[in-house]
Amino acid sequence: MPDIEEVKKARDIIQSLLKSRKILRIYPPNNPVYIHTLDDQCEKFKDFFYDRDELTLKIKQNEIHYDSEQVYFNPEKEDNLALFFFRDGLREITFQKGLTSEEIEEFLRIISMDFSREGVDDDVVTLFWEKDFHNLQYVVDEVILADEGGEDYEAKAMKELEEKGTDHDGLLRAYEDAFRENDVIREATIVSLTDKDLQTLLAELEKDSQNKTTKLIDILFEMVYLGESKEEYEDLVLFLMHTMEYAMAGGDLHSVIRVLNGAKGLIETENLRDEIRNYLRRFMLFAGSEKMITLLGEFIDGAQEVEEGVCDEFVRFLDKNAIVPFMKILGELKSIHARKIVIDALILLGRKDILALAKGLNDPRWYVVRNIIYILRKIGDRRAVDYLLKTVRHGDVRVKKEVIRALGELGGTGVLQALRECLDDPDMQVRSASLKALGTVGSEAAKRIIMNSITDKDFRDRDFEEKKEYFEVLSHWHDKDIFVFLVDTLKKKTFFGRSRNYENRACAAYGLGLLGNRDALPLLNKLRSDNNKLMREFIYTAIKRLEYGQ
Repeated sequence: MPDIEEVKKARDIIQSLLKSRKILRIYPPNNPVYIHTLDDQCEKFKDFFYDRDELTLKIKQNEIHYDSEQVYFNPEKEDNLALFFFRDGLREITFQKGLTSEEIEEFLRIISMDFSREGVDDDVVTLFWEKDFHNLQYVVDEVILADEGGEDYEAKAMKELEEKGTDHDGLLRAYEDAFRENDVIREATIVSLTDKDLQTLLAELEKDSQNKTTKLIDILFEMVYLGESKEEYEDLVLFLMHTMEYAMAGGDLHSVIRVLNGAKGLIETENLRDEIRNYLRRFMLFAGSEKMITLLGEFIDGAQEVEEGVCDEFVRFLDKNAIVPFMKILGELKSIHARKIVIDALILLGRKDILALAKGLNDPRWYVVRNIIYILRKIGDRRAVDYLLKTVRHGDVRVKKEVIRALGELGGTGVLQALRECLDDPDMQVRSASLKALGTVGSEAAKRIIMNSITDKDFRDRDFEEKKEYFEVLSHWHDKDIFVFLVDTLKKKTFFGRSRNYENRACAAYGLGLLGNRDALPLLNKLRSDNNKLMREFIYTAIKRLEYGQ
């Protein structure tokens, strides 16, 4: 099951595809807007593949799903990306890690075609097949391929639905038959309740239950006002606890919030007796108990939809004692929307007790640890750095990447040394995460670490894509030191290991293009006819970037 950030990244890729379709229809390939759009789309895929090896999108008529989560929906027929694929029989598209910019561009050019106007005889599937993509796979509905009238598939489907009619039509016919001839005995027509009818009935029953709970809450608070003895206060608070527990078990968060709001109002009353105030504070703490949070977890995990903002409103009444129960259910929830609610709650509550939250880093489940790191990163409290540094050596790569990202954003004592060590990690993903984290830190010391790594003798043996990423991160520092460093690297020639040196020089040209300093143009133009193909390609790209002011 994907996590929240994966679904968000998948949704971002879809939105970027929609934008790219429109732009590629308007601008030619040599236009700066076209180039920028293609670069942006490549970055979206690269960001997704940072955590995963493949992105599989499941296609329905008006929807696109990533795993079990909907990432696109459009009920209209015009400009509907899902329908565009579905109409030609595509049911699944998988983008694999290693997807090149050329493959992305070819994919975009195909989906940007207006088949109704451009006079293209082939369909999407045929064009995909002709391109023979290495890092893009797709699944086609064989029934559609075998159907000679495949182009009328959608129209046929709609016609069949219309012929079947709806439950509403059946209901009207039942009434007409009943009143047409009163004196004739006919066989009774039984119309089943639809899902909508059942939902309406359940809503009315729940509303009736909520009304009774609301009245009970009001009565209990009136009795609190009238209470006189210690025993009465104890009983009343116990009744309030049972009422709140009952409401939570039924998913009636509005009643839970109502009773908490009432208790909070009483506590803040100036002339309230201290004895009553203490009992009510105990009641408020019960709201964050393991029992209540477990009930909340069961409700949000089983509900198809939770009213927006209602859980946040509940969490604002809680104290730090709710942190541990929330962490406990975090590893047990099945649905993404439920985990998101709990993560948001821990971001809010974790500020009250960083130490209690950091204990979650010792959980044996890697996905719980990664979520706790994410929460600490979102809280942004540098006190968490000491706990996060102990997690850098975690056995799971996914955890290591998340903690490295958090350290890069938080900074603080010991962070740079840890990131420097991770640059030599055996895992490529960990090294990449550490490099990006140093770029996020953005300090002079972080810059020197990257520059020193590039000048190290072992650097030339690294993979070309990894080298390119080093120079890409280095270009984030728009200063004279970086400009001089890149120029010197571009000029550097060696007799031994020339092929590896060409890679370094090509990356330096790439970095100069990203840096945006036009002072590099004379040198780039001088070297644009270099005998090495890789050098020529990257120098040409850098010149285009600088001349267009990007």
